[in-house]
Amino acid sequence: MTAAAFWFGLSFLILIPDVLLWTPPISCRNEAGEPVDWFIVYKLPRYKMNESAGSGLDYMYLDPFSKNWELSQHLINMSQSAVGQTLEQLYKSYKSQENNTAYMMYNDAIPSGNYSTKLGHTKGILFLDRSQGFWLIHSIPRFPPFPEHGYGYPSTGRRNGQTAICVTYSYDQFPKIATQLLYYNPNVYNCSIPDIFHLALSNLQKICLGSSLPWILDKHLTKLKSEGQENFLHFAKSHFFVDDIYVAWIAQNLETHLLAESWQPEEQELPSNCSLPHHVFNVKKIKSPFHSFFYSRNDHSKWCVSWQYKDQWMCIGDLNRATQQAWRSGGFICSQNQNIYKAFRSLVYYYKSCNGTH
Repeated sequence: MTAAAFWFGLSFLILIPDVLLWTPPISCRNEAGEPVDWFIVYKLPRYKMNESAGSGLDYMYLDPFSKNWELSQHLINMSQSAVGQTLEQLYKSYKSQENNTAYMMYNDAIPSGNYSTKLGHTKGILFLDRSQGFWLIHSIPRFPPFPEHGYGYPSTGRRNGQTAICVTYSYDQFPKIATQLLYYNPNVYNCSIPDIFHLALSNLQKICLGSSLPWILDKHLTKLKSEGQENFLHFAKSHFFVDDIYVAWIAQNLETHLLAESWQPEEQELPSNCSLPHHVFNVKKIKSPFHSFFYSRNDHSKWCVSWQYKDQWMCIGDLNRATQQAWRSGGFICSQNQNIYKAFRSLVYYYKSCNGTH
């Protein structure tokens, strides 16, 4: 053996452990399991106008590589779905009993148990290490399953439309996210925040343990930047902010009229509002680009878009435009990404202004 061959073989052996130990960074994942900076999923309702009942599991998908909605070939309950691919990272980490990752699952309607009205009207999942991670905000009650059960989708989530937004963040963004969650006061049903995270994410640890939380004000706004340098604004209101978040805060802060889509139970819905400088109009009917229409009453998602095309704001969150929601904590994440705005604005088929239907 020549000296060159010997040293090449030695260097190869030294490199093998690094190759074997390397794992892809924690991030939102597309349906191919590839990392993406963000994605949005819009699960279509089971019952649509002038159509026979569907599966209630079909969904539209949008990410930085999409210019408009794509209808997924997978169903939302499949592990091959974008949400399934993303959460699989958490489930694998749980099974391997790693202590170098942290996660938190919260939902006012947990997978098995009662519906909580005392804590935040919020639903989401965080999963991260000390490099980066994701925050997935969604509208699906009783989701996702506990880590020991693996990925699944609740049968109760089929009937109505649902939304989810996943954003990949570097580690330095998670202390800000933890502060926003203090205002949420979420109903945490499963979490793990190992010791290595306690110094930077002490607020997350307090929420996880259900210990006494620091005093907070009525609301908090923060800027977040994704791993891919996409800018977001995050609005978080506590139960001390007793008002409609759409009208009293988001529209006035963004200085734009909003078209708001949210689930509005009968006799609890708030009418379109023009009492302040920037108005909020209720979306009443939605048209997907895949030739289906559905009414707001069949949609459990919560989102809003600028009425005027020039403003291009789009927000996804936790709270409905309903009377009881004024007393609940929750929030919205907002973007001025042109493709996100156009995708959601195109869904508005008609809305109710303060003077009539358009």
